[in-house]
Amino acid sequence: MTPSKDRPREDGHLHEECGVFGAFAPERTDVAALAYYGLYALQHRGQESAGIVVNDAGLFSTHRDVGLVNEVFSREQLQALGPGRLVVGHVRYATTGSDRRRNVQPLVINHFKGRMALAHNGNLTNSLPLRRALEEQGSIFHTTTDSEVIAYLIVQERLRAPSIEAAVSAAMGRLEGAYSLVISSPTKLIAARDPHGFRPLCMGRRSDGTVVFASESCALDAVGAAFERDVEPGEIVIVSGEGVRSDRTHCAAVPRRLCVFELIYFARPDSVIDGYSVSLARQRAGAFLAREHPVDADVVIGVPDSGLDAALGYSRQSGIPYALDFTKNKYIGRTFIAPDQAMREAGVSLKLNPVRAAVEGRRVVLVDDSIVRGTTCRRTIQLLRRAGAREIHMRVSAPPFVAPCYYGTDIDSAETLIANRHTVDEIAQIIGVDSLGYLSLKHVTQLPPGPCGGFCTACFGGGYPTAVPTGGKDRFEYPIGAAPREGWAGREACEKREGAE
Repeated sequence: MTPSKDRPREDGHLHEECGVFGAFAPERTDVAALAYYGLYALQHRGQESAGIVVNDAGLFSTHRDVGLVNEVFSREQLQALGPGRLVVGHVRYATTGSDRRRNVQPLVINHFKGRMALAHNGNLTNSLPLRRALEEQGSIFHTTTDSEVIAYLIVQERLRAPSIEAAVSAAMGRLEGAYSLVISSPTKLIAARDPHGFRPLCMGRRSDGTVVFASESCALDAVGAAFERDVEPGEIVIVSGEGVRSDRTHCAAVPRRLCVFELIYFARPDSVIDGYSVSLARQRAGAFLAREHPVDADVVIGVPDSGLDAALGYSRQSGIPYALDFTKNKYIGRTFIAPDQAMREAGVSLKLNPVRAAVEGRRVVLVDDSIVRGTTCRRTIQLLRRAGAREIHMRVSAPPFVAPCYYGTDIDSAETLIANRHTVDEIAQIIGVDSLGYLSLKHVTQLPPGPCGGFCTACFGGGYPTAVPTGGKDRFEYPIGAAPREGWAGREACEKREGAE
């Protein structure tokens, strides 16, 4: 779905736009509860809205709203969805403005040949021309998401296709960009992934035979499903009363390009994505950082949560002791409101607070997953200074962000990225650290041990794997970054434009 272009996230971190879940049970059962637990496990992928659609022999029951999973669904609301054999669920980061509620997924579409529920993770790069073409043909859009574009394309194809899976396959021939989909027709559950495999999607099975799809394997664990495999890039998996089938028509059409930031930050550390352990990948990032940017220090600490594994890897590689320094307040939710800006800035210590005994008078290596605009890490560093840290050496387990993302991450403008306006030394001075080191683009593509299938590193200057919109609604090209100036944090990233062709 299209990310918000209106404002940066208030917590200063990057966010992906959603997580998807689906299940097909052999008999009528409480599939709503399965979706609830699965979405709870995927809550980190979307914390502004949630929805579940239960399909009971073609009768669709829906509940969707803005809020966290446990805010949107009460026990009574889950029971009201009733039993069924099929379920589709979704969590997302909503766009700003009055359309937030209407954009909540899964989308439910009524059409001539039945009903369809669709949940989408990702972002199309050609949604605007597709949307305009559909509107010229009479389609009336009720949301501002490109997920509705996908739904209408599938419905359009379904009117002339012999089956829902054939319609999905035909629609995929017209889609460009990132999409992992879970779709329910009256009788089938469909899972599909774009040919590049930008966003993850996996499949598992419960002991009772229920087939489960989810954005991450941690959701399979949450519902008692054993991981079977990842949905391959370009693959369509069809589950029905006759069993499980696969359509690989779109597989191997283009190189794999899993978003490498899934391993660095987005995914839960206990997940396995495309065969890669997220936790081990982050530990390898920390080890690479220790080799690239060694420093004399007394302790290594990580910023919760995604910086913890990378800090552990840095500690093991460097021999510098590792400490769990930050205490994270689990009771500060997304609805926490401070009365004014000064209190909002001070409120960071309510969410994250250092243990003084671990850092006072010591030289600290601070490991985090990224620096976007510099505001959040500056406040974290101020907390460490107040706790008595003598030196702070920041190490970042990703290269500098130098380019916008068009595939479902809210990096919306190169102008807002601190690495495009300042050198590494300038950034270190701005955020208040004694030294600063980023992971190289070379090593970020080596996070999994052994050979890898290929990653998208466009936001780090690695080049866009697809055509992207530039200069207007209908212009699509492969943009080349400006020549880097000396000392620019994104210099190496722009000089090594992997996958640009």
